Amino acid sequence: MKSLNYIVIVILFYSCRKPYDPPAISSPGSYLVVEGVITSGSDSTIIKLSRTVNIGAQSVVNPVSGATVMVVSNQNVDYPLMQTAPGTYSSPGLNLNNAQQYRLSIVTNNEQYLSDFVAVLNSPPIDSVGFTITGSGLNIYSNTHDPTNMVQYYRWDYQETWIYHSPIASAYVSNGDTVLLRTRAQEVSQCWQSDTSSTITVNSSAKLSRAVITNNPITAIASTSEKIEDEYSILVRQYALTADAYIFWQNLKQNTERMGSIFDPQPSQINGNIHCITKPNEPVIGYVSAGAITTSRIFIHSAQLPYWPPLPPNPPCVLDSLYYQAIVTGTSGFVNQVSEFINYDRGAFDVQIPVDALGKPGQPPIGYSASTPDCVDCTVQHGTNVVPVFWQ
Repeated sequence: MKSLNYIVIVILFYSCRKPYDPPAISSPGSYLVVEGVITSGSDSTIIKLSRTVNIGAQSVVNPVSGATVMVVSNQNVDYPLMQTAPGTYSSPGLNLNNAQQYRLSIVTNNEQYLSDFVAVLNSPPIDSVGFTITGSGLNIYSNTHDPTNMVQYYRWDYQETWIYHSPIASAYVSNGDTVLLRTRAQEVSQCWQSDTSSTITVNSSAKLSRAVITNNPITAIASTSEKIEDEYSILVRQYALTADAYIFWQNLKQNTERMGSIFDPQPSQINGNIHCITKPNEPVIGYVSAGAITTSRIFIHSAQLPYWPPLPPNPPCVLDSLYYQAIVTGTSGFVNQVSEFINYDRGAFDVQIPVDALGKPGQPPIGYSASTPDCVDCTVQHGTNVVPVFWQ
């Protein structure tokens, strides 16, 4: 009887539940998002434009293409940016006059957007980037200081690259018709993968007696991560901020990264310095700064770290034995499994990649061991087998 009562209570509980879609999920608003820095030196200026999407939308990327974007000085000198990818606008080094102020001008869909004029604020050099070993992995940090005490607010982001090995190394490759020995140029057991920071990192020396930032956390890497199985590199970029820009990035960090529990701060309004001139009440997300960016790159090799065994692939990778003449249970003839599973131009329908030859040494192979592309070809995992130009 107790069990029956429990079942009835559960049914009543779920039957009384109704889906609730807050207005923000279906709001028709689509607001401009501006990302980037007006780079004053010889480095390229890259500005990314996109529009917000509703929480329930299928796509999370909504780039703005076909816009007219330019940097404008307070002396009415224009520096146009060209679209180089959907939503990405860039220009080679502008080599701006540090004594002038600059703003960003954007025209899209007959709407005009302008940022406030900002002074050029160059980042001091990064003193060093280092790492500490913990029981659970690595903590990567940076150090910097400004001897002129002009810069007291900072932001950092990074791009990381690492060597990735496929679980199974292949010595053979099919050209669609025939299995051949794999050449060095066809090597797919070692790749390089890259990623960019997805969190906001800011810090300030304004309340310190000296304009020094030490052991500033950049990112953490788990000991089981494939990133540090072989060799890892991180390029840290440092930006100088004004006090207003620092407040903007702090609020944005609070609103996007610290909303997971009742103890986190309540959302606050994010006030950037970009405005829609044609629709003054329309919100615009972003803060445009101007200045030179400083960078520092380090490499970390597995020999510098404790032995941390990587997590095995999930699901596990297995090798199949595929033969030119295989007897299949329930049939009276032979089946060419190499054509059926490896040589895709000969009718392979569930393509596998040959790994090693089967048979007696010195004799023609009678078949090949093989596995699925995700276990053999590292480029399937969004990597590249082309060595990055900066790799040591």
